[in-house]
Amino acid sequence: MGFQFVHMTAYSRKGDGKGRSTGFVFGEARRDPSASLHVGTPAPPVIVHGMSVEELERLHDATAEAATTTPKGGKPRKVQKSQHTLMAVVASHPHSMEEVRTNPEKRREAEEWEKRTVAWLRAQYGDKLVSVIRHEDESHYHLHAYVLPNDPAMRASALHPGQTAKAAIMAAGPADGEDSKATNKRGDKAYRTAMREWQDSYHTTVGVPCGLTRLGPQRRRLTRMEWQAEQTQARALRASLDRAAAVKEKIETHIGAKKAEVESLVSTAETEAAALRAEADAAKADAARCLAEAKVATDAAKAAHDAAVREQRKARSMMSRAREEAVRVTAAAARLQRLPSILRTVFDGWRHSKVADRIRAALESDMSALRERASSALEQAAKADAARRKAVERASSLDASLSETEAQRDALRREVARLRPPEPSPNPPLGPRMTPAPGRR
Repeated sequence: MGFQFVHMTAYSRKGDGKGRSTGFVFGEARRDPSASLHVGTPAPPVIVHGMSVEELERLHDATAEAATTTPKGGKPRKVQKSQHTLMAVVASHPHSMEEVRTNPEKRREAEEWEKRTVAWLRAQYGDKLVSVIRHEDESHYHLHAYVLPNDPAMRASALHPGQTAKAAIMAAGPADGEDSKATNKRGDKAYRTAMREWQDSYHTTVGVPCGLTRLGPQRRRLTRMEWQAEQTQARALRASLDRAAAVKEKIETHIGAKKAEVESLVSTAETEAAALRAEADAAKADAARCLAEAKVATDAAKAAHDAAVREQRKARSMMSRAREEAVRVTAAAARLQRLPSILRTVFDGWRHSKVADRIRAALESDMSALRERASSALEQAAKADAARRKAVERASSLDASLSETEAQRDALRREVARLRPPEPSPNPPLGPRMTPAPGRR
């Protein structure tokens, strides 16, 4: 395994002294013949992320044409063609294309590197990363990434960490006791520091997981043995990271399985709890219906009982009146029974008297009326006594029915209290399968 390579360059529409303008960069990426003289057999690029080269060129040219800058105190004007409006990043893997094509393990390593590189670029530039392509017609496996500025002036220099760091030093001006040359030197140092941090970021995110060293052997003047030792160390570090990733994946898989198991248990418990609640609600509704029916029956029994009591009182009143009438009639009859003996004496004295005849006739008529009234009073007394006995029997029957209805009502209330579910706790524990409370179905 070799060392990492990542580089960035900004381009303008006018181009540098070597003629490398944005148009030339797009042509080289697209593999136009005039821009691909360094490639033996040009092949179309492979789009790895974002848009094609043609779409990228149209977007860049339209955005650059509309870009404006406003000088201090002046009017907005179009940016100059010499201004850098495109940032390009090139990243290369140590494996050759021949190795990638013929060795599945090395192809897997190159694809892993490619995935991590694109992720690092997206983290660095976000939506400003508009296209990443791969060329497979050169010696080594490599990527070209294109970043477009999104500020109104379309300054690509704002995307370059080194240029940004140096510009901040130069804008602040010389420090105390410092001349312009010293300030520029300090700016160059800030440039190198920022670019080193940029390279370190790539190495930490991409190089270390892929087993790449930070620098090559010639740059640091390493012997072959030292370089091989560093490569071995890089491979060991990568193997350790791979094992850690495998362990992490295993742990995450285990956690996911346990989480799914817990969720299944919770779902089952909730389903059973819902079924129990539904059953309890149904039992409660049935008990409420039975209570309502019992209440209606109780009210009807009470009303019948009250009516029977009223009838009994009425019968007693009728009996009392009948007894009083019977006593009065009996007294009158006794008086009338004494009257004949008195009249007999008078009758004997005046047997032949017409007056006596009329008196006798009147007395006979009165006696007949009195006998009829006494007979009617006795009949009414008998009827009142029979009505009283019937009312007493009905009142007794209604008392027994009312007692039975009240017993049924009390039993239903106890059944409702037993079926009522307990109040749920604020935070039910997540655990094994829930079981219904005793007494619940």
